[in-house]
Amino acid sequence: MSWGTDLWDQFDNLSLHTNRGIDVLDKYANFLRDRVAIETEYAGKLRRLVKNYQPKKKEEEDNEFTSRQAFRNLLKEVGDLAGQREVVSETLQLQIIQGVTLLSKTLREDRKKCLNDGTVLQQTLSAQLSSLERAKRNYDKAYRDSEKAVENHKKADMDFNLSRAEVERYKNIMTSKIQQSDDAKNEYANQLQKTNNLQQQHYGTLLPAVFNRLQELDEKRTRGIREFIIGAADVESSVAPIIARCMEGIVKAGESINEQEDSLKVIERYQSGFQPPADIPFEDLSKMDSSIATQSNYSSVTYNHLTIKGTISGPKFKKPRGGILNSIFGSNKEDFSDLPPNQQRKKLQAKIAELQHKVDQETNTRDGLMKMKIVYEANSSLGNPMTVEGQLNESEHELEKLKNDLKKYQGYLDKANQLQVVNNSPQSNRNQLQNGHRTSRHSNGSASADDHNDGDDQPDDAGSLSRSDSEDNVAQIQNGHNNNNNGSSASPESGLGTSHTSLPGSGQGSANENAMGEETCYETEVELLQPLGTCRALYPFEATSEGSIPMNEGEELQVIENDQGDGWTRVRRANNSNGWDEGFVPTSYIECTLFA
Repeated sequence: MSWGTDLWDQFDNLSLHTNRGIDVLDKYANFLRDRVAIETEYAGKLRRLVKNYQPKKKEEEDNEFTSRQAFRNLLKEVGDLAGQREVVSETLQLQIIQGVTLLSKTLREDRKKCLNDGTVLQQTLSAQLSSLERAKRNYDKAYRDSEKAVENHKKADMDFNLSRAEVERYKNIMTSKIQQSDDAKNEYANQLQKTNNLQQQHYGTLLPAVFNRLQELDEKRTRGIREFIIGAADVESSVAPIIARCMEGIVKAGESINEQEDSLKVIERYQSGFQPPADIPFEDLSKMDSSIATQSNYSSVTYNHLTIKGTISGPKFKKPRGGILNSIFGSNKEDFSDLPPNQQRKKLQAKIAELQHKVDQETNTRDGLMKMKIVYEANSSLGNPMTVEGQLNESEHELEKLKNDLKKYQGYLDKANQLQVVNNSPQSNRNQLQNGHRTSRHSNGSASADDHNDGDDQPDDAGSLSRSDSEDNVAQIQNGHNNNNNGSSASPESGLGTSHTSLPGSGQGSANENAMGEETCYETEVELLQPLGTCRALYPFEATSEGSIPMNEGEELQVIENDQGDGWTRVRRANNSNGWDEGFVPTSYIECTLFA
């Protein structure tokens, strides 16, 4: 099977066929370029998709949930998938498209040479055929001329009217024409022989060689397309296992989601540690003073909403700068005392773990510096020990500071654990309800009337810690000092300024002024406070902790102590018993106008 033998007379068709074949190769190259563009665009869009859905910094705290972790792993696998599409695109560009382009260029150049050679051969044969045709025409003319000359000579020889000279002339003409005819015949025979030889060589050797070269080029093109198509499929197949692993990773990420574990983490994150509020006792107004009844009602409401306010309904109100309403379980205090018990312990444990890690790092650094100093002292050629001395002192100082901080936060944690034990004790729960009535302890140390009538002298264990803090602060106030520890002593949680302070003239302080001497000192301190200005409530506020008082929107109050940086302002207002109610309210909930 050979083009040169079987297609010896199809030069034009072979030229057209090979050109169309190379066009098919170029079309395949264009197809690959478009596919590479699609793969690149697809990979880029996947990258942007993953970037757009990456968790924001404010969402990092939610990464502990298995659903969030699964989604993050999903994004990672999709990013890897995009990387594999990029690999396919780059490999097709570098290996397949460049190979197809180079092959197409080579085939076009070789085809052009083959066609030029074939054209030259065709022109040579055409020229020889033209020479043969001319020789044949010359021979035909010379032969007719010679025949005519012979005929003229015969006529002249038969004509007796012509002289011998005339006959001789015709004879010479005849002889000359015959000679020319013979010469033309010989030339024609010579050209015919040359033409036959050239034509035989042309169709038997030269042109078949050109056609065979064109056949080789076309087969090379066909073989190249086959290899490139298989190569492109191999590129796709090479990344298929990695893509399959990406799919397995996505499935594994989905299977890692555990709804029960997420529910437990929600409890761990948002559990406040407070006990649910007890039943609100019936208060017989006929057996107690009206002002006490009002304050007792406030105390009941406060306790009832303590947990709810801090966890569920807190975000419904405008957040103050500090305290329990600041973000959900956010804290502005060093010891996190403004957080619910569970969250406080969790924050303290995380801080202690962080400090312990820093202590370990700094200890390793110090040990390394000490070893370096010992080596330098043993061999001064390695370095000057004094250069390490400064770094060693710095490290010692930093280590001492970290250890002090660690000890401080461990103390905070111990105190928080002790408070949790006290608050959960039966004695604490018993002190909240006595004889079916809730105890409401005021700033002057007085309790409800029912407590005194019962004559129960059991010690208030649950309130002993807060009371001891108040006694210490009262002693400082009496000595002319008022120490604020990070602003915490003025906050409702510190025990100072407990809810609904009753001042002289309210009908309560005078009746109980000898009941508890240490709290009388605090009452005296309150009497000395002069109003610093007035304020107006911008939002309604329900007392959520001991030391705070409720207020209604638009209510006017007196400012007796400015915000100490903890987000609380101490205010007072007149009550229905001609006395004063004192307590703390969120600074962000009021608009203050201070006296000049």
